[in-house]
Amino acid sequence: MKTALSICLIVELLAVSGSVRAAPCPRPDALGTARTLVVDAKTTPRVGLKSFPQTLPLNDKEVVLTFDDGPLPATTGKVLAALSAECVQATFFVIGRNAQASPQMLRAMIQQGHTVGNHSWSHPMLNQLSAAKALADIDKGFAADDAVLGPAKPGTVRLFRFPYFASTPALLDDMESRGAVVFGADLWASDWLKMTPQQELDLLTARLAHARKGIILLHDTKQQTAAMLPAFLRYLKQNNYKVVHVVAAGDTSFTPSTGRAAD
Repeated sequence: MKTALSICLIVELLAVSGSVRAAPCPRPDALGTARTLVVDAKTTPRVGLKSFPQTLPLNDKEVVLTFDDGPLPATTGKVLAALSAECVQATFFVIGRNAQASPQMLRAMIQQGHTVGNHSWSHPMLNQLSAAKALADIDKGFAADDAVLGPAKPGTVRLFRFPYFASTPALLDDMESRGAVVFGADLWASDWLKMTPQQELDLLTARLAHARKGIILLHDTKQQTAAMLPAFLRYLKQNNYKVVHVVAAGDTSFTPSTGRAAD
């Protein structure tokens, strides 16, 4: 309880401190972020081999870390702490109503140099809704994220992931027309299933050893994932994997050379 409380207090302090550059990594032996990859809907409108024919242009042993469904203070705080300890930047696809309920967590993501994407307002199966209702839920999610971030992140959220990867051709075209890159995934740890942190680590590392690179899907709302993450980051370091930070083209809250939040 004390640990979780301390993490939440640290995150809240970061959130109210204003837009700042991510602090230099205090650990020379940390995993770190190897490079920043700028994505644009004009050239990569949709990525992720689980859903689409193409993915990001990653080199062998390069991974992009993505987290869905947050923010949830009890677990997202632990995820942010683990990433911060290794000086790693990730992408968080947040649910709009969760962002509205925990605005300090969303701002903390930006303060620590992470990228925020939209994951809809209420996490429905969008392909089972009418086009109008689906777009309304998507738009409400974008609006909630942008309203919470405000001056901490100039511009608007430009990345989107469909809940359950349940898209339609019309919705995909709409995302592309508004300049939003749609993210699928290349591999995942199936952390929506009940398992121990060690079981999740074993599953994820086995899949990564086979794939060798890719967009990894995790959930920052899962206790087992929050508990597993420090060991997974150590695995990446020990096995010479590199973390790539994804930034949307035109996002002025990051500098492409470092991937850290701009002053």
